[in-house]
Amino acid sequence: MAVVELTKANFKETIENNDFVIVDFWAPWCTPCVSFTPIFEAAAAANPDIVFGMVNTEVDNEIGEYFNVEQIPGILVIREQAGIHAQVGELGAPALDALIQWARDYDMSTVRQYYADQEKLAAAKK
Repeated sequence: MAVVELTKANFKETIENNDFVIVDFWAPWCTPCVSFTPIFEAAAAANPDIVFGMVNTEVDNEIGEYFNVEQIPGILVIREQAGIHAQVGELGAPALDALIQWARDYDMSTVRQYYADQEKLAAAKK
């Protein structure tokens, strides 16, 4: 699968409509970001069941600000609309592969329970 350009126009929809998204926060002036791009693209091609998206922090800085991205490159792993891991700094291909495997294996039961509890609290307040 090709890497998706994530912008203010499609970020929320992408997260809501896909169970597994990996976001790369980058900027064109950032040399480590640019050198990481082929690694990120290769991981996207090798994992077509995951949406890989890139946020250009120069163009869509509001997204980076929302997630408190203070350094780039930065990776955010999102499963079922929940951020489960944030990584700052350039990764090599083996480290990115290991991160993807960790995220695949991550037990989402606590996240699902949290969402269920929040729904119950909201319903009780009505």
